[in-house]
Amino acid sequence: MGGGEASSGGPDGLDQEQKRAAVAAYDYDGDARWADYWSNILVPPHLASRPDVVDHYKRKFYQRYIDRDLVVEPMSSTGSTQPSKPEVRSSSSSSSESVRARNSASSSRSAAPPPPQTNSAATPLRFDGRTIHFSINAWVLVVAGLGMLPILPKHLADRACKLSLLGTIFSSAYSLYITYGKPRAWNMPAVQGWLQSVVGTKDFIHLMFSLMLFTSQLHLKIAALPVFCWALDHVSRFLRRNFTHSSFYRRYLEEPNLWVETNNTTLSLLSSNAEIALGFLLIISLFSWQRSIIQTFMYWHVSCPIYICPSLFCTIAS
Repeated sequence: MGGGEASSGGPDGLDQEQKRAAVAAYDYDGDARWADYWSNILVPPHLASRPDVVDHYKRKFYQRYIDRDLVVEPMSSTGSTQPSKPEVRSSSSSSSESVRARNSASSSRSAAPPPPQTNSAATPLRFDGRTIHFSINAWVLVVAGLGMLPILPKHLADRACKLSLLGTIFSSAYSLYITYGKPRAWNMPAVQGWLQSVVGTKDFIHLMFSLMLFTSQLHLKIAALPVFCWALDHVSRFLRRNFTHSSFYRRYLEEPNLWVETNNTTLSLLSSNAEIALGFLLIISLFSWQRSIIQTFMYWHVSCPIYICPSLFCTIAS
């Protein structure tokens, strides 16, 4: 008996094993908070498909919303957390151990507030924060699509691109507000801690991207392409989550949304390539009268680390 506790790290080690089993057995697809949490994590496409990365953020989600006593080890860029996966999966393969893990985690779940999202599918038209966010993104999707049309006059296309960037600024700022709130106090330590929690998120990167291009003197139609892809992904996820029982959705929107879900990686790569192309266009613009050295410098400091050092952003987001 004593040797078994020592080999697994004592009572605390056994408790953490049960918590990890509860993490593996948790129904993430049935919790709407997981979809919102995962969509707000900035992970490059080639890392988002790795099971160890997904499992790491599932543990972070479980620690944040379900059980704050769960110990989550930091994820290294070399994937050193991968050997821990077979232990979690092997412990969750036994049905009896899963039942015991759920019973042991029920006491810790009582401390967390009950998920209010369970009734969201029953009332999809409720005018709450999620619906407002969806409305802004739907407007951005339409305006960005119009701005990329080649048949539209240049002055109207430029105005549509600027409006789509402005809509993305409001959408990203509103998403940051409803997800992370505001700083606890308006002093330097509180503001610094709040910035550290949001600086590695998708919404913050989208906010800085749109803000820099909206204030730029250049009128680049390609700037509407990443905005269009982001809005399309958000609108598609919202429709799949809230309107699956609608006859109009099943008749006209189910196949397009299924296509977006299937080609999500392709859309992410398209958006990434457009952002890199924008960076090179900003460098070329330095030789014109519309040059902006500060904006070009800031753009590459915001977008470049995402593709050159993706493990840095994974560490920040975790």
